[in-house]
Amino acid sequence: MTSASAEIEMAERHDAEGRHDDAIDCLARATQRGDVEAKTRLAKRLIVGDRAPLLWREGAGFMREAAREGGAEAAALLAVLAAAGLGGRHDWRSAIELARIAAERGWKPAADQLRVLASMSGGRIDVATWAHVPAGSVLHDGPDVRLFPSFLNDEVCAWLIERSRGRLVRARVYDVGSKQDVVSETRTNTAAGFNLMETDLVHLMVQTRMAVATNVPLVNMEGATVLHYDVGEEIRNHYDFVDPATPGYEEEVRNRGERIITFLVYLNDDYDGGETEFPRLGIRHKGRRGEGLYFVNVLPSGKPDLRSWHAGRPPLRGEKWILSQFIRNRRVLELV
Repeated sequence: MTSASAEIEMAERHDAEGRHDDAIDCLARATQRGDVEAKTRLAKRLIVGDRAPLLWREGAGFMREAAREGGAEAAALLAVLAAAGLGGRHDWRSAIELARIAAERGWKPAADQLRVLASMSGGRIDVATWAHVPAGSVLHDGPDVRLFPSFLNDEVCAWLIERSRGRLVRARVYDVGSKQDVVSETRTNTAAGFNLMETDLVHLMVQTRMAVATNVPLVNMEGATVLHYDVGEEIRNHYDFVDPATPGYEEEVRNRGERIITFLVYLNDDYDGGETEFPRLGIRHKGRRGEGLYFVNVLPSGKPDLRSWHAGRPPLRGEKWILSQFIRNRRVLELV
């Protein structure tokens, strides 16, 4: 009989050779034998449909079992699900407790997350402090462009950058027709994306602050993306809304909603150039580290606002890091 650890190794070989169904079968067999590592891996894949069917309820069930059976990573990931709204409620109290359990079991990323979360509130984790966002200043009214000077502290900015360094790939643009992200000559920077099983409590707390600032629920947010620009790299003038002129527009908006708001957080400022520019609004802004800026992409009627045309200009010296968050007009995170 093949051991559970051998099943995991076999699953990795199947994945490397593109036989993902066989990999899932290996993980399922090891899970049935009570292997916590295999159960955690299987749960992660089912929750987000990673080379597997999208079966988040079944995946969440496996994750709960793995956490109860002593899994350190499973406890940390269950914390993410609790904060994200598993069961319809953002349970930050349970999320923090699960992260502490994961840290006690030796899962260092959980301990690191707790440390960074505490840095925003004087060395202790205070969700109320995170959820309090001072009113931003209006850079433009109609469409609304709003600036939040001290949205994140240096520790959180550094965390987001370091979590992204090893994940950077050529940035892509979403093609509605093919329903895929594609490489475009209009965008030459790199990016790191995070799905629900790749994110962490720091990302989710940042998104919680964004939800407060924009008065839009966290469940309306796509996965966060960190953008990186080397000297000369840019994203040229574009819109963030789903363009009605593209094939498949109506189906996309019906299924996933419209991108009504874009929220940017500037993670560093030790570069020249690299401004965020809105040519039709007369705004050219070089953010400071920790600043948040959001802009509305649609008119009050919900129709796309062509004045939201914007670009990320290239750095002339140094490298630029920005957290980019698209916010839709309907929920995109289904955990209920």
